[in-house]
Parts: sequence; C-alpha cells; structure tokens
Amino acid sequence: MPKKKKQEGIEVEAEVKTQKKGRAKSQVDEGTKEPTQTKGLKKKKEKHEPTGPKKYIMLIGDGMGDFMIKELGWKTPLEVAITPGLDFLASYGEVGSCQTIPHGMHPGSDVAIMGLLGYPPEEKYTGRGPIEAYARGIELKPEDVAYRCNLVTLRVEGDELIMEDYSAGHIDTESAIELIEAINRVAGTDKIEIVPGVSYRHILIWRGGSGGLQTYPPHDLIGKNVWFAFQAYDEEPYLKEFILKAIAVLEKHPINQQRKLENKPVANAIWPWGQGRAPDLEPFEKKCGLKGAVISAVDLIKGLGRLAKMTVIEVPGATGYIDTNYEGKVDYAITALETHDFVLIHVEAPDEVSHEGNLELKIKAIDEFDRRVVRYLLERIVELTDNYRILACCDHLTPISIRTHSTKPVPFVIYDSKLHTKKKGDIKFCERVAYESPLYFPSGPELFSYFIERPLKLGEYAEHAER
Repeated sequence: MPKKKKQEGIEVEAEVKTQKKGRAKSQVDEGTKEPTQTKGLKKKKEKHEPTGPKKYIMLIGDGMGDFMIKELGWKTPLEVAITPGLDFLASYGEVGSCQTIPHGMHPGSDVAIMGLLGYPPEEKYTGRGPIEAYARGIELKPEDVAYRCNLVTLRVEGDELIMEDYSAGHIDTESAIELIEAINRVAGTDKIEIVPGVSYRHILIWRGGSGGLQTYPPHDLIGKNVWFAFQAYDEEPYLKEFILKAIAVLEKHPINQQRKLENKPVANAIWPWGQGRAPDLEPFEKKCGLKGAVISAVDLIKGLGRLAKMTVIEVPGATGYIDTNYEGKVDYAITALETHDFVLIHVEAPDEVSHEGNLELKIKAIDEFDRRVVRYLLERIVELTDNYRILACCDHLTPISIRTHSTKPVPFVIYDSKLHTKKKGDIKFCERVAYESPLYFPSGPELFSYFIERPLKLGEYAEHAER
C-alpha cells in the first residue's frame, strides 16, 4: 500500500457558489427521460446524520494533464486554470499520481479508463472498436471485427498525403449521419457497413473480417504524411475497396461541397482504426460489490459501461466537446446515486481541444470542468448524503505540444467527506504537486481498489505491475 505524505499550511475558505438546479427525474436505469430542470436559490447547508452507505463518484477530465509550457511561464494548463473545486479536494484530500497506461500499450482512453474501472487492460483489452460497438448496441459474433471509424480531412500536397484534421472540423452529427448513410448505400454489403455515431466518431463492422491489420489513430497523425498508414489497408483488399468507394462518395457529396463554400474542413475520407473482437469483462457489481453507472457523451465510455453491465445514462446536450451539458451530467449523477453506489462522470472537452493544439480553449475546458462539474457536484451531493468519496483525475495526459496522448503518469486527488475533515494547506491540484507526492499507483486497477476501499479480484496482476 502506498505511503501518504502529510502536508501543512494555512487554511483558506473554498466556498462553492453555483446555482442549485432541480434533480434529474429520469429513470436512470434506462437513461431515456430528460431531467426536469428548475432554477432557484443556492442550497442551504444543513447538518444531518449519515444518510446510508458511502457513495463513490469518479470524475475524469479527459486529457486534462499536460507538460510545462513556456508561454505559461513553464507551468501547465492545470496550474494556471481557475480550479477552486479541485483545489478544495486537494487541500483536504490526498493527491498523487497513477500510471494508467501499462508498459507497451497505446496511451488511449480505452486502455486507461478500463484500468481506472478496475479491469487490467493487459488481460482484458482487445481493441477500441468493439468497446464503442457495444455502446451502439451492436451485437458482435465471435468472428466479427469492429473498427472505430473517423470522418477525417486528408490533403494531397505534392507526393504527400497529409492528415489535416482527424475530426473533419468536428463535423456536426446531422451532417455526419447523412454522409455515413450515403456511404452505406453505395459501398455497404451484408459483410461490411458503418454504424453512425456522434460527430466524426463512427463504427465500422466487418462480419467475419480480419483483426490483424496494423492501423493508426488519426489523432496521432495530425499534420503528418500518412501514406504509410493509408497503404497499410492494402493488406486487406476487401476493406481497402470499401474505403476507396467511401472516399468517392464523400468527394461528390453536397454536404462537402457546401462545407468547401463555407471554408470548413471537408469530411473527404473515412479512417478505420482500433479494431478488435468483443472483450469479456466481469460484471462491475460482481467484481467490486458496487452498483455502478457511467455518464459520458463518448461511445468509448458507454461501451465500457455496457460491457461491465453498468447503467449507461444518456444526458441531453452532452456533446463530447467544450459546449457539452456539464451541469446536466451532475444532475443525472445525483439522481443515479439514489439507487447506485458508484457513478463515473466523464468529460471529453479537455482532450478534444488539446488535439486541436488550442491552449486557450484547454484552459477554458479545465475551468468549465471545475466550475460546472466539480464545484457543482460538491453543492449537489450534500442534498443526497454526507457520506461520499470523490476521485478526480484524467485518464491520460494530452499535451498541447504534441497534440496527442502521453504515457506519463496522471495526477489524481481523492476526497472522503468523513475522513478528510481537516485542511492540510492551500494546495493547487496540478501535475507538479501530484508528482512530488509519494502517493503513487503503478496501475489503474490499484488506484481504483484504493479509491473504493476494497480489494479486487486481480490475481497476480498487482505483483507484476511496475512503475
């Protein structure tokens, strides 16, 4: 068990000043109804007896961590962002770091969050595609392969093929669905088709297909010559033919013609990657004794939830970008906690703007995550219980300087409403403080086990984890 460092300092007030909103009156087991929102005065702080079993809330600001940046005076976006909510958790709770990406594995959210939910990726991970397929309710037979499939913007420049935009300018979902449907009409068969998702994120299903192809995440190739990656599809002629037919459809489609006139990135190609067959995850409740739910706009997180037999809650207005419905996610989480023990709230925005290389928007995304998720949760949770435990972290770093994911350990903070009642000082939640702390976990499952205060059925896994 990791050792914990004692910190001392001067106490300061950290008051949450957000508007109280009405509870989400949805049937969270189905996640279908919209919440009834009401506006009112700030919640009154009332003392009451413990309201029952402890509630566990995991908050993930995707890609929130970063490297030190010269323009910020060699600080990180987390250090300069306005985060009184996270700082409150850090000042009272426990700050540390965790190696969420196992050695030799790709630093993706799929790998990282699978571990943060207590499942060793080395043993359970088969690929990103099948996880997202489950999010769409797609049934996969053992012989089927699912690919994540992006709508992307490619640019021919001399002899080079450049990945200009991995998201086709974060194309709107309505336009994306129309493009995908057009592709399926022309190129789809009973063996291969694309299932539409949100914005640029879709799923390609190849019934009885091959899963051995070497593919590359498009967000790792931004601004690079991708001929080598595109030519890799030559190893699977059936898939390559589908891709070429799709490109022909996209090139002539009226939506892309209009996007050209509006000077927007065109969705002129599909990019299949992250393929695999269906993984086998033990039900979350059976594994750790907690009834769990997940809240996210991203298919990847929904798919992990469904594979783990957790409740997947749909929140209206959750976009997976900086314009998402932050407060709505918290409202639905509070309602879910009336009948669940554990809720994961995932916010994609910091990661998306990091891939864009937009420093200003990354700082804003962190500000919003703190103000509209962390602080709002701290206000709302006391309406339900005074016995709760919060883990706030990122799944991986997405440094602005490289515009893709890093394998470096992530910062985290754990706050327990019953244990952490004495302030340790004015502590800023950031990478520097986390890396200086001796509280360190060599894997996501070990951090998860520590957070939920109980051992997991991990066999010999923990013995072999290395920093």
